[in-house]
Amino acid sequence: MSASAPEFVGQIRVAMSQDYAPMAELAGELGYPTKVEQIARRMVSIEESSEHAVFVAQLSSGEITGWIGVFVYHAVEIDARAEVSGLVVDERHRSQRIGLRLLERAEQWAREKSCMTVGLRSNVIRQRAHRFYERNGYEHLKTQKSFRKNL
Repeated sequence: MSASAPEFVGQIRVAMSQDYAPMAELAGELGYPTKVEQIARRMVSIEESSEHAVFVAQLSSGEITGWIGVFVYHAVEIDARAEVSGLVVDERHRSQRIGLRLLERAEQWAREKSCMTVGLRSNVIRQRAHRFYERNGYEHLKTQKSFRKNL
């Protein structure tokens, strides 16, 4: 954090429907252009599941300036772990420990769900994000290709 960057003053809380518009805008900053209606539709199943959570960073002014999604990942070959599905902070408010506070809240949630590990994926082009994760105790384990098929 630079010496002149202000410290985050606000709260980290569970996302609510009034947050969907800024969440959609922030998803675009993350590289996933999204409409408010899409966020609202996706949040229905997330809110109904005890194994998913979305937290937002709200400045004292009321502005939503970041969000993090986290879920419990179950697999045959490994014990359940928490997985960060997305983390974004408004570029105007980066380097104010907002990402750190969001990450800490997701880690707290993971512990509450009895997960002993938190995993995440980060695009190879996000060098600044990689340094952030490493500074906060995350270890780069492997590089892999991502495959997807539309159905």
